[in-house]
Amino acid sequence: MADQYEVSEAGAQSLAIPSLRWEEPPEGPVVVLLDQTRLPAEEAELVCTDVPALVQAIRTLAVRGAPLLGIAGAYGVALAAARGFDVDDAAETLAHARPTAVNLGYGVRRAAGAYREAAGRGAGAEAAAAAALAEARAVHAEDIEASARMAGHGLALLGELLPGGGHRILTHCNTGALVSGGEGTALAVVRAAHRAGELQRLWVDETRPLLQGARLTAYEAARAGMAYSVLADGAAGSLFAAGEVDAVLIGADRIAADGSVANKVGSYPLAVLARYHHVPFVVVAPTSTVDLETEQGADIEVEQRPGSEVTELSLPPGQGVEGGAGAGIAVAPLGAQAYNPAFDVTPPELVTAIVTEAGVISPVTRDALAEVCSTSRWSKSRSGNGMMAE
Repeated sequence: MADQYEVSEAGAQSLAIPSLRWEEPPEGPVVVLLDQTRLPAEEAELVCTDVPALVQAIRTLAVRGAPLLGIAGAYGVALAAARGFDVDDAAETLAHARPTAVNLGYGVRRAAGAYREAAGRGAGAEAAAAAALAEARAVHAEDIEASARMAGHGLALLGELLPGGGHRILTHCNTGALVSGGEGTALAVVRAAHRAGELQRLWVDETRPLLQGARLTAYEAARAGMAYSVLADGAAGSLFAAGEVDAVLIGADRIAADGSVANKVGSYPLAVLARYHHVPFVVVAPTSTVDLETEQGADIEVEQRPGSEVTELSLPPGQGVEGGAGAGIAVAPLGAQAYNPAFDVTPPELVTAIVTEAGVISPVTRDALAEVCSTSRWSKSRSGNGMMAE
């Protein structure tokens, strides 16, 4: 039976296939993923019957994006429990599949904690597995709600920062329904602006080296009927200089206690450009992406990915020179060394605001971030900076 939290109604409308769902066929439960490495050429699914398959999908970016990694991690623990595998080993492996994205460990801990709590009460293996699955579904449902709330807060913020509408927004990497149970993080805000008739143009950074912007954000923007243009990452500066960018909206994979933001590599240069050109630079991320145990940006472990991602142009399966999976075209001499960090870190002083499901943080300070994260539900009130927190 398909998981009732496979995707929100809005998310379903933006994707041909849900980004992730739990199914229970007769042969046993599985986690089914939309294979994002094949987009936009092909909409295909991966069926994960065990944790190693899911870990491989995470490492190869078949499933990716901070919120969705948290959901995948939680369902991975539930999958191990339901199929009778060692839950502690599964949780350890999943939590370290990618080092920078804090949501992955968050989802794993939630589901593993529910499993252990049930087992500690003397529940049998089946009941403990059911507890892990219930917690995974809760993580999924909470992400759907968080996505909708971030979209509302972000749209209100844009109205304050850019009165009059007609927004021209630049984004980086992919932050939509492909990374969430709902409509995403930063791209959820863009969608809200589009529906409100306030989006004039979405500028989509291609996001080298794996082209998550050109392949994935453009795919979602096209399905939503947005006016969008893809640009080479290096062309962003000329856009700013021409006065064609009103705001930058990005997501985050980890936010340190001081407000430093780790996001897809290329985000930090955009923050510098935005500051120089007096353009708001806004981060949209759920509070589950905030890691208060990481004191500062310099403490964030940045994932280093294979150099071949830079020295070769990877193509979707079926489009390579040989037409096989993983085929690519060499764009550097054989043996060339490559520097390929998956993320960079933007200091808080370059961030105009952080939009969470609990409200907007601006200016971004350690105390303000801690205050938002200390409360799961906020009553409606106006903060001192005039931004709504809920």
